[in-house]
Amino acid sequence: MLEALPPSLGLISEARPLIDVRAPIEFAQGSLPGAVNLPLMVDEERRQVGIAYKQQGQEAAIALGERLVSGETKQARIAAWKTYLHEHPDAVIYCFRGGLRSQITQQWLEEAGLSRPRIEGGWKAMRHALCQRIEQAAEQPMLVVAGLTGCAKTTLINQLENGVDLEACAHHKGSAFGRRPEAPATQIDFEHALGARLLALPDKLVIEDESRQIGNANIPLTFWHALQKAPRVRIEMPLDWRLDQLLNDYIIELEKEYTAYCGAQEGWALMQRQLGNALIRLEKRLGNARLQRLQRLQALAFKAHAEGNPQAHEAWLAPLLTEYYDPLYRYHLEKQQASAAPDIHVGDWESCREAARQWSARQPE
Repeated sequence: MLEALPPSLGLISEARPLIDVRAPIEFAQGSLPGAVNLPLMVDEERRQVGIAYKQQGQEAAIALGERLVSGETKQARIAAWKTYLHEHPDAVIYCFRGGLRSQITQQWLEEAGLSRPRIEGGWKAMRHALCQRIEQAAEQPMLVVAGLTGCAKTTLINQLENGVDLEACAHHKGSAFGRRPEAPATQIDFEHALGARLLALPDKLVIEDESRQIGNANIPLTFWHALQKAPRVRIEMPLDWRLDQLLNDYIIELEKEYTAYCGAQEGWALMQRQLGNALIRLEKRLGNARLQRLQRLQALAFKAHAEGNPQAHEAWLAPLLTEYYDPLYRYHLEKQQASAAPDIHVGDWESCREAARQWSARQPE
């Protein structure tokens, strides 16, 4: 009897190792948190089996799959599963619906002397449960941390036990300049990461003020509507302080990330390309004359940066803030004030962090 576990979110909150035996193309579109892709069939094998299923039925599809994944190919797949299970003996198997592919994987492992359970209902059932958790969270008390660009809202969120970092879930910092070396999360992976974070937070939540779209992902609509109605704390910090934050976050830390990801030479080139393209994406709002001015300042800053002076980036970051991001945020704030709850506190970074902690302490468990 091949064991099947119910689709429990405990598997996610306990960080159980998971083996996703779906094809790589399925895994890339969205997986479960903590899963590794060790497929039963690769993309081309899955494509051929799918065609056989549509044209000739299940028996013909299974027979084709057995021919495609046999001999040395089959042994290589089993060896990959065994290697992972040697390091993660409590791993659980899943496929799309917890059906044929995960059962075949179990059977082959049984024949090789290893017995591991699969998730009943598979990826689909677990995804439903994670999305339900996000829907439920929309009913929880929420506090939103707002403020102009460069006010270190994300840093504040991450210093709170009940903070929810939406940008971390999205693998993106939210603005046109928010791309990182790694690919941004797909919509599915964003929702799964958010659902997984919310599993540990059954009560009050503190969340950064964000646009609905973060990178490639959109905040689920019910959750987004709840954020728009939530009380807020608003950080107000001087321009010089915010420039220091942006310089560190968008330049110095970004360079470190690219260097670690791609190596020094390629990372430096890709970082310049990313920041240059970010300006170009704002052309319609900046206007051609302003864009060209900022591009000249950015080019000079990169030259100075290469000579050891990253501080030179303030020459283009400062007008980007004062002429673009700050007016845009104030317009956004004016629109919100008509429907959102009033700010419960407005002040500097430290006082807003304390206000968020006090708000959290006042909420019922």
